[in-house]
Amino acid sequence: MNLYDHDNTLTAHHIKADQEADAKVPDNLWTKCPKCETTVLTDDLDQYQTCPNCFYGFRISARQRLKWLVDQFTEFDTDLQTTDPLKFPGYAQKLAKAQQRTKLNDSVLTGTAIIDQERFGLGIMDPTFIMGSLGTITGEKITRLFERSTEQKLPVVLFTASGGARMQEGIMSLMQMAKVSAAVKRHSQEGLLYVVVLTDPTTGGVTASFAMQGDITLAEPHALIGFAGRRVIEQTMHQKIPHDLQDAETLLSHGFIDRIVRRQDEKQTLQWLLKYGG
Repeated sequence: MNLYDHDNTLTAHHIKADQEADAKVPDNLWTKCPKCETTVLTDDLDQYQTCPNCFYGFRISARQRLKWLVDQFTEFDTDLQTTDPLKFPGYAQKLAKAQQRTKLNDSVLTGTAIIDQERFGLGIMDPTFIMGSLGTITGEKITRLFERSTEQKLPVVLFTASGGARMQEGIMSLMQMAKVSAAVKRHSQEGLLYVVVLTDPTTGGVTASFAMQGDITLAEPHALIGFAGRRVIEQTMHQKIPHDLQDAETLLSHGFIDRIVRRQDEKQTLQWLLKYGG
């Protein structure tokens, strides 16, 4: 006895037709907000790459951000290259791939910028470069940014985005926390302004050091900000934590940051702070 009608049976012909149809659908046609779960056509997102419903800022490269952030930019330290201190297996290939994709030598873009005639040192960490991880060259570039800005009496604006210290560089990566912090301190002792803008995600050793040392701390809406990840916290405490514990809005309500600023307003906000905040 036939339990299924032949016409309703899934055949190789149907499977092949479905696969051919899938192949015609462009990749990344839709973008789903990880915070409010709004789905939007990717092509409908503007240059700021933000959710039209909750204004969450999708993760973008440093050069994407630079296009709408400043009026003029001069890049520094493009010749610095990591020596792969631990000769970590596969690390050189991973670095080369990230460098080719981002057109950066490491996970931060640094230089001197101008917004409405206000000149300042600018650093933008890139979450698309090995998750914005803090390596030796990242730390060196940020340190030099502060040192140059101190010499030239310039304020510094730093956009942070990082998954933490880069495991492939071991203790050398962790040492960058202290090195950058020392440069930040010398900059502060000269009475110069340091503005931090926390973007999604800012975690690990970056949060534990220079991301929390600014005179003024801004954040983008719904940015993930914290030290350890949710899983590590819950395993350590043996209890569940609130879903929004590490959201920028929670940190604002507890005094960890000064203001949440949408990307569309960042340039104007920075221009005012650079003009009047110093």
